[in-house]
Amino acid sequence: MEYKLYQIDAFTDSIFGGNPACVVPLDQWLSDEILLKIAKENAVAETAFFVDKGEKIHLRWFTPEIEMDLCGHATLATAHCLATILNCKKNQIVFETLSGDLTVKIENGYYKMDFPSRMPIIDTLPPQIAKALNIQPKEILKSRDYVLVYENETEIRDIKIDKQLFDQVNLDPGGVIVTAIGDNCDFVSRFFTPQASLLEDPVTGSAHCSLIPFWSKRLNKKALYAKQVSERLGKLYCEDKEDRVIISGQAKTYSIGNFWIE
Repeated sequence: MEYKLYQIDAFTDSIFGGNPACVVPLDQWLSDEILLKIAKENAVAETAFFVDKGEKIHLRWFTPEIEMDLCGHATLATAHCLATILNCKKNQIVFETLSGDLTVKIENGYYKMDFPSRMPIIDTLPPQIAKALNIQPKEILKSRDYVLVYENETEIRDIKIDKQLFDQVNLDPGGVIVTAIGDNCDFVSRFFTPQASLLEDPVTGSAHCSLIPFWSKRLNKKALYAKQVSERLGKLYCEDKEDRVIISGQAKTYSIGNFWIE
């Protein structure tokens, strides 16, 4: 069988920026084993698979290791694929996912994703993670992911991870967010996942389900502009809606191809 494969850079307005995701349309679901093998072969942080059910689109996300409960950049990439390549005429797409129905509105080249809010609460850090960090946070919180708050953007950019120590912890399916007030934006972040083939995720939409309510309350602002300051850099336009968050960004198509499964 022949399948189409689209690689799209999400949360960026230029190629080689943001976070690359692969998008694979399916007529019907393949086995989880095959989906995981495809994601591993693609060797990007996330591969999105979808089946168009008419009114809704069933969407699933796989890393090279596991199926995820929520992924922002691959959702944005899928919406971009549908709108710009597959001739979807809707200006609002509803995805059926493990995290419930997710709506994406398309406005002037931006994809506005309506995601669940996950306010983090005060927690303690596993010692292996603390030892793996070259700079210690001033606050530790947790929802799905650990949220580590730092003094400033310089500290976020200077953080280094001892992967050997870091990988002693299994946070399946979560990770570790480091964040601070930004120099030229409301807040910045980076995202790390232990026991993953890619230690640092370039831009993590789902992490902002926690970052948006946290910084909205801390800064007393509902609309926020964020940057994920990985090497590739991502730009996110955010809004706190109490029990929901709006995460917006742009995307660029990098490649279109085919693959075959016997």
